[in-house]
Amino acid sequence: MSAETAAARPRRPPLPPGERGALRIADRVVAKIAAQAAREALPPPPADAAVPHATVVVHHDAARVRVYVELGYPCDIGAHCAAVRRQVAERVSALVDMEVPEVAVRIERLHLVPEPGAVHGRA
Repeated sequence: MSAETAAARPRRPPLPPGERGALRIADRVVAKIAAQAAREALPPPPADAAVPHATVVVHHDAARVRVYVELGYPCDIGAHCAAVRRQVAERVSALVDMEVPEVAVRIERLHLVPEPGAVHGRA
């Protein structure tokens, strides 16, 4: 491009921010963020447990999240679910700037984890 061509072309004024377009974040990206947040909220899983995964429905700027987890048992299931809900809502909100009105936690499987010093077998 020559200097003449660049000078001859008039420049358009910049568009106001509200007219520039929009950014749409794919549902699967939000689901991956939610799954990672669930992993961060939980203690290390038992060796044979599947990693948490999530499904998301995004409508406007709100994400409804369903997280699927496997836990070691015995544990405080309610506390783990609350920690997952809190972490997922905070991380999704912070990273993709979406409201998270609902985080449903579904426990897919409980893995029996023997407590240290427990005696196994029949007495």
